[in-house]
Amino acid sequence: MNALVLERYDRRKSVAEALGMSFSRVRALRRLIAGPITLRELAERLGADPPYTSVIVDDLVRRGLAERITNPVDRRSKLVHLTEEGEAKAAIATGILSTPPDALLALPPEDIRVLDRVVAKLLG
Repeated sequence: MNALVLERYDRRKSVAEALGMSFSRVRALRRLIAGPITLRELAERLGADPPYTSVIVDDLVRRGLAERITNPVDRRSKLVHLTEEGEAKAAIATGILSTPPDALLALPPEDIRVLDRVVAKLLG
């Protein structure tokens, strides 16, 4: 199971290679899809500390994928939001991460039903 899920079909590796950035940056992009948020909110959503999140955001800004803008509610703080290019990269990431592996798509419907039952038991 480990070889199947983590080694053979590691979507995190695929998306990181496709976008040319670490998966932590990809995660940040995807958290920003919903709209502008503060650095602190982004850190909470990533489960990371604010200084590390700031490094990630700095990199996304350098790449032209995100911007810091003045928070209209509290002008002392900044919001982080995606640029058009950042939105496009986030969409690519979502597409890669939500596409099942070819081997799974090739399974006959009965095998999919069996697999679904097994996974439900494992999660249940």
